[in-house]
Amino acid sequence: MRPNPPSETTDRPGRLRVGVVGAGRVGATLGAALSQAGHTVVAASGVSDASRERIAERLPTAQVLPERGVVEAADLVLLTVPDDALSPLIDGLVATEVKLEGRLLAHTSGRHGTEVLEPATRRGALPLALHPVMTFTGRPEDLNRLTATSFGVTAPEPLLPVAQALVVEMGGEPVTIAEENRPLYHAALAGGANHLVTLVAEAAELLGAAGVENPSRMLGPLLGAALDNGLRLGISGLTGPVVRGDAGTVAEHLAELGRVSPEARAAYVALARLTADRALAAGLLAPEAAERLLGVLNGGRP
Repeated sequence: MRPNPPSETTDRPGRLRVGVVGAGRVGATLGAALSQAGHTVVAASGVSDASRERIAERLPTAQVLPERGVVEAADLVLLTVPDDALSPLIDGLVATEVKLEGRLLAHTSGRHGTEVLEPATRRGALPLALHPVMTFTGRPEDLNRLTATSFGVTAPEPLLPVAQALVVEMGGEPVTIAEENRPLYHAALAGGANHLVTLVAEAAELLGAAGVENPSRMLGPLLGAALDNGLRLGISGLTGPVVRGDAGTVAEHLAELGRVSPEARAAYVALARLTADRALAAGLLAPEAAERLLGVLNGGRP
C-alpha cells in the first residue's frame, strides 16, 4: 500500500497539503516545521481561544475548519490530540464517512502505534505514528527544539520511508519502534522525563525548607553533571551515599525527610532501593553494604 501522489501546492515537487486536527502545542509546532520544509498547512481545527490564537500565529496559511473539513482539505493529516482522545477521534471520523482513501493519517501519541488507526486504515487511510521525544511549552523555542530530536516512528513497511522522510524534513531523527513495544517505549520516556521534573521540584522545595535562598542555582550544576554522567556512563556514573554504602547517612536522610515530608521520604526509599539493587548488580556496591542499606530502608537501624 503506497500513498497517492500528493498535490503540488508550491513550485517544489512532492509537497503536501497538511491538515492539523487538534492545534495544541504539538500540532502547531509540527505544522510549522512542515511549513518550513515547504509543505502547506491548509487547515487546522481548534475549539479553544488558545488553539485559534495558535493557528493564527504559527499556522497562518491554515483555514480553521471542523475535523472533517481538515481531513477533506489535506493530503497529510496530523492527529495531535491526547492519547485517550485518539481512538474516539478515529471512530468519529470513520462514522462521518469522510473520504480517507489515500490520505496519510499521522498521530503523535507515544503510547500508540498504528493499530489505533485501524478503523481508518480499513477505509484506505495510510497510517503513521510519529511521536516527537520532546516536551512542548507552547513557546516559540519549541520549533527550534525539534532539530535533532528523536521521533518514535511506527508504520507499515511500505510506508516507513514516508514516515522517516517526514521526520527528517521536520529536523528530527526517526527511530523505528515496533508496534508491540510502544507501551514500554512510552513508559520509559514518561518515567524519565516526568518524574525527573517532580524530583527536581521536590529537591528545590526541600532546599528552600533548609534555608537555601536560590535552590535552582544550587541544583543546576549538580543535576546537569548528574544527567550527563547518567547519559554517558549509565549506572557507572552513579555517586552518593547509596553507592558508597553509607547506611548511617541514608538513615539520617530518612529521619529528616520523615519529619519534613513523609511523601518525599516514601519516594526516597523507593528510589534508594532501586539504586542499591542496580549498584549491587553492577558490582559497584558490596553485598554486605547493600544488606546494611536495605535494612535501613526497611526500617532498621544502621
